[in-house]
Amino acid sequence: MDPSAQRRFTAVDYAIFGVLLAGSVCIGVYYALSGGRQRTTQEFLLADRSMHCLPVSLSLIASFQSAVTIIGVPAEVYTHGTQYWFIGCAYVLGLLIPVHVFIPVFYRLRLSTAYEYLELRFSKAVRICGTVTFIFQMVVYMGVCVYTPAFALNKVTGFELWGTVLATGLACTVYTTMGGLKAVIWTDVFQTVVMFAGQLAVIVVGIHQTGGVSEVWSKVWQGNRISGLDLNPDPTERHTFWTLGVGGVFLMLSLYGVNQAQVQRYLSARTEKAAVRSCYMVFPCLQVALALSCVMGLVMFARYCGENHSDKLGGTSGDAMVLYFVMDMLQGLPGLPGLFVACLFSAALSSISSAFNSLATVTMEDLIKPQFPAMTEARATLLSKVLAVFYGLVCLVMAYVTHLMDDSVLQVALKIFGMMGGPLLGLFCLGMFFPWANSVGAMAGLAAGLVMSFWVGIGSIVTRGAGSGPLAPNCTAPLLPGNTTTVTAMVFGNATLVTLKPTGLRRFYSVSYMWYSGLNCITVLLVGLFVSFLTGPMKQRDVTPGTMYPLFENLQQKLCRREHPGHRARAQEEAPEHPKEGNGVLTPLEETSSDTPSLQYDTTL
Repeated sequence: MDPSAQRRFTAVDYAIFGVLLAGSVCIGVYYALSGGRQRTTQEFLLADRSMHCLPVSLSLIASFQSAVTIIGVPAEVYTHGTQYWFIGCAYVLGLLIPVHVFIPVFYRLRLSTAYEYLELRFSKAVRICGTVTFIFQMVVYMGVCVYTPAFALNKVTGFELWGTVLATGLACTVYTTMGGLKAVIWTDVFQTVVMFAGQLAVIVVGIHQTGGVSEVWSKVWQGNRISGLDLNPDPTERHTFWTLGVGGVFLMLSLYGVNQAQVQRYLSARTEKAAVRSCYMVFPCLQVALALSCVMGLVMFARYCGENHSDKLGGTSGDAMVLYFVMDMLQGLPGLPGLFVACLFSAALSSISSAFNSLATVTMEDLIKPQFPAMTEARATLLSKVLAVFYGLVCLVMAYVTHLMDDSVLQVALKIFGMMGGPLLGLFCLGMFFPWANSVGAMAGLAAGLVMSFWVGIGSIVTRGAGSGPLAPNCTAPLLPGNTTTVTAMVFGNATLVTLKPTGLRRFYSVSYMWYSGLNCITVLLVGLFVSFLTGPMKQRDVTPGTMYPLFENLQQKLCRREHPGHRARAQEEAPEHPKEGNGVLTPLEETSSDTPSLQYDTTL
């Protein structure tokens, strides 16, 4: 039976899918009626800073592991092989740097939003510009997150597409508005379990129906889908070790270092130690999630040997091919189609709810409260909930815009984060590592980074520089170089393949989307530092205490410990009686308690 002909859920499927939606809403209702009942902005937006590391870590995973990843990664592996798997190397530095750099600075400043830091370090204007950039980034990304599972449910069950989009947005808006950040985090925990269960079910059934693990391995090996270490330094290659392992670090830093949706979870932790532990716990879970998605793509290839059946679902992309595979594997198994659709919706709901909550937070704390400092707590909380509803409606509009795009959902999502997250990452790095960077330089750097991002991003869309060539549908056929963003001409009659490298400006537009974050971040740093020197670098004594990462001071302390005791005594005798003024750099003195690892700081030299 053609799986595309079976487009109806059984009663068990409906029950499983219904349990997901009902469970998510019930968690929101519970936190709306318990605790402080979401009557303060501190509780609604930051969960009273009372969360433990386990729920925070699972929420961090769920926020990143969206429906885009669950559908997009298997489609990528099915089409181009396992080269994308090397992005797991970027998870190391992409999580270690936030643990030891961004989390300590943000947590010890007791911020409400990440962009409050920008005002402390630079000025209110820089804070507003950073907030607006983040809002634009997340509003666009929400459209992708809402549309992807709705498209899946439409293809699998025949449900009306836009009715599904509306149901998804409304369900997510209800529990986010009622339960605040606590509801968002605990629904993320529930939805993370559903995500892993859904993917695992598809993989197990797929391996069984394909003939076992040995058969799957034999086909993917013969079909050349097991990619080796590609060290090609060409930046126009879509996926190599350098684009994924190095360019991916900048992408991960923009997500886990300075993105408000993630920073808000760090700030909701009970202690700094809990925030740090939650980030460490994310690493193995993200590796497992990546492995499941890649293995699912390999099982797909073993089943169909590269053939494209997506047209039977009314689509042409690899994303639709993933849904065809799911329908083929799970038809006749009551409950499993419902479990996979619940898996997709779990991923979507977690990402969307995180976006709603973070957008409401930055809008309230960064844009509205500074203008109305006398606003009562009750009115501020009510307005925060109204903002969450407003952004829920905005995401429905953006879902329609996503419908008009023709790229892979994975590539669209990562382009968005690279184009907007890269300049924000550069802005925070400018503030934390360069004490002489001033407000004018920060504004100029952010503007230059955004201009660069839109120039390259729009140029790649217009010239279609990120296109990929088709692959031969044969388990024994070699993998054609569709991984290269080039103009390709194929003559199948005599099996000739002519590859023409783009030149000039087209080559610049053909740079891999995985480099967007790094390119835009470096642009912000270079322009920001240059303009800061032209307009008069900031003096260290003028930098707000606590806003600089103590990199150079830590190195200086280590060198001082190696000095001869006589040299140290002589230096103390020659030191002036009065210490210099604070220079805005954190100098650790001692831990306040064994439970709370936050440090007291001496801001004098």
